[in-house]
Amino acid sequence: MSVFEHAEFDNHEQISFYNDEETGLKAIIAVHNTNLGPSLGGCRMWPYADSAEALNDVLRLSRGMTYKSAISELKLGGGKSVIIGDPRKHKTDDMMRAMGRFVESFAGRYIIAEDSGISVHDLKCAAQNTAHVSGIEAKYSWDGSEADGNPAPSTSYGVFVGLKSAVRYALNTDLKGLTVAIQGLGHVGLRLARHLHREGANLIVTDIYPDNLHIAEKELGAQVVKPDEIFSVQADVFAPCALGAVLNNDTLPQLKAKVVAGAANNQLAHREIGLQLAEKGILYAPDYVINAGGVIDIYHQRMLSSSEALKAHLERIGDNLTEIFTRAEQQQLSTSQVADQIAEERFSNNV
Repeated sequence: MSVFEHAEFDNHEQISFYNDEETGLKAIIAVHNTNLGPSLGGCRMWPYADSAEALNDVLRLSRGMTYKSAISELKLGGGKSVIIGDPRKHKTDDMMRAMGRFVESFAGRYIIAEDSGISVHDLKCAAQNTAHVSGIEAKYSWDGSEADGNPAPSTSYGVFVGLKSAVRYALNTDLKGLTVAIQGLGHVGLRLARHLHREGANLIVTDIYPDNLHIAEKELGAQVVKPDEIFSVQADVFAPCALGAVLNNDTLPQLKAKVVAGAANNQLAHREIGLQLAEKGILYAPDYVINAGGVIDIYHQRMLSSSEALKAHLERIGDNLTEIFTRAEQQQLSTSQVADQIAEERFSNNV
């Protein structure tokens, strides 16, 4: 099957594959759309089952970045990169330097940033061979702490702000006493759990790695469940913070939550799931709207800004979601449909 006939191909501008035998790097970069500016998106390293799974992921993720930047009013396009391999076993500095050479071949049309399995250190290695790197130098932070280039704190804060807005809209209450089920306790998920705990929420958590589960259990009093149990727990909010496509025909019937609001990209296995969530009376916070904090952070680090301006922009995530929820209710559409409409208007018309 040609890439052009791939189910996730959406008029992508450029898709490139790279194999570096010396370092073991096998990577794909996808540029979806550059109408608003150069494409920016994180690099994800994951032990994909095969190259077909990696291609599917990078096509979906790059498209999502176009929509994320547009809905957040950033002068950036959408792109993404993936590396096939286990970051805990296979990643090396030489591999990341080779990734830098791959990025450089795009001549600025793609700007690499951090994502799952990739650290600031890794990006600094890539930067030895390309200038088109974001997230290795930072001047601003939303809470006034030392800025180290890691966008995860801004991503988690944006999700927290958005989750509160969704709860307020759907349940007309704050977070105190509510139960939130978090799937995935990585760099963003654990930070989100801490925000929620401070607001008085009860936590049910899961992850495929035990380290942060122990932290959440001891530090936050979280209830730990097995990964396949998280969908069916009794919770007010389900917060997917791991990989994509977790809302699908198998998991949707299990959900008891009235709100879905989390950090994962591409949470819907297919677009019809957004309609089905609405039909079930579950308020869905579109993923690329609520998890835009990371790209917002990177955007501010690349320009003359301030910590105050960064925080204000992050907090607009809540306002964006409230507008989407209201329009969806008024127009009798799903929240994912309304979010797509707004984003497409912006990047199609270059507004």
